[in-house]
Amino acid sequence: MSEDASAKPDSSGKEENSTWEFIKIILQALLLAIVVRTLVFQPFSIPSGSMMPNLLVGDYLFVSKFSYGYSRYSIDSRLDMGFKGRIWEGKPVRGDVAVFKFPPNPQIDYIKRVVGLPGDKIQVIDSLLYINGVAVKRERKGDFLDQRSGVSVPIYTETLPNGVSYDTLDIRLSDGDNTNVFEVPAGHYFMMGDNRDNSSDSRYAVGFVPAENLVGRAKFVFFSVSDGAHPLAFWRWFSTIRSERFFTGL
Repeated sequence: MSEDASAKPDSSGKEENSTWEFIKIILQALLLAIVVRTLVFQPFSIPSGSMMPNLLVGDYLFVSKFSYGYSRYSIDSRLDMGFKGRIWEGKPVRGDVAVFKFPPNPQIDYIKRVVGLPGDKIQVIDSLLYINGVAVKRERKGDFLDQRSGVSVPIYTETLPNGVSYDTLDIRLSDGDNTNVFEVPAGHYFMMGDNRDNSSDSRYAVGFVPAENLVGRAKFVFFSVSDGAHPLAFWRWFSTIRSERFFTGL
């Protein structure tokens, strides 16, 4: 009796190839995510109320890295990139909401609005912002209810000389409502929070922000949960998610 000499197909090679292909896909996806995060868009979360009413605690937003070009801080402040200044520099305009590295400690990210450009003279008098001796147009809009404190706060719409308009909060007369004149040096910017009486900005410890410290321009909110809620706690989204804020432009 003859034996069946036909060989059974060896499936181990196909399984190894499939596993390796899967690993390559994962590695490529991770590499793409790293490149996008480093050079294109980076997500940031809002930890404080300094930019209310336009940004709320629990907002998650995308910041455009390429809007202002690249510096050692915008790529990764933990690495010594070996260069100073910016590559493919794009300059902020008045009214941009910008993320930057806190000048006294570049490990910390700040987000504020650009109100002063190099060479500008900035001053606040009786809560009014002055740019080069001219008061910025400001109109009372209504009231904003702070969900955390339950306090209703007056909203004022400011319109900068270039036509950019945005809302600000002004709770009371504070130290930042009357300042000396700040003359912005070359290569620096003057930043202010929209929540004028609750913002550490260029009127205080932040000071003038070097162009090198700019990380990028905030573009839009892509996700938002109420103050204190964890974004991954999806079982609580029904009560914590703020879908009306999704894709809110800045």
